[in-house]
Amino acid sequence: MGMSSGGPKGEATPNINVTPLIDVLLVLLIIFMVITPVKPSKFEAKVPAEPKNQQNLDVKPNPLTLVVAINRETKGITLNNEAAGDVSDASALTAKLSEIFKTRENNGVFRENSNEIEKTIFIKSPKTVRYGDVVKVIDAAKLAGASPIGLQVDDLTD
Repeated sequence: MGMSSGGPKGEATPNINVTPLIDVLLVLLIIFMVITPVKPSKFEAKVPAEPKNQQNLDVKPNPLTLVVAINRETKGITLNNEAAGDVSDASALTAKLSEIFKTRENNGVFRENSNEIEKTIFIKSPKTVRYGDVVKVIDAAKLAGASPIGLQVDDLTD
């Protein structure tokens, strides 16, 4: 009768000591928190430096620049002022860009200070064009292999 714990017929009830289990759990939690890599939390943007002497600045446009513009009224797409389809079917833009990039690869046209083929494009769009339409044009450019893709906002006075 030395082990009476109030159970039925004088039997002892089993108890699980959870203190060591909690200690092990906390140690594992700390280990996983330390091991987990920290995701980068900043968005890196390349912003050009402002020139010091703007009066004597002679800017010549790069002949390799590709600008894709979206027309506000007609939803048409132009590539360097040449028609390249419209927003609903951007396959013409993809074909033209692919052709330009293939020609640049065959001729060895590289990005400045790099050994990568020049595939930079800029997408120029008014603020009033739907976001989805701009995304369709970006997708068409990516499908052709364009990288990086810059965005220009037209009519900033709106």
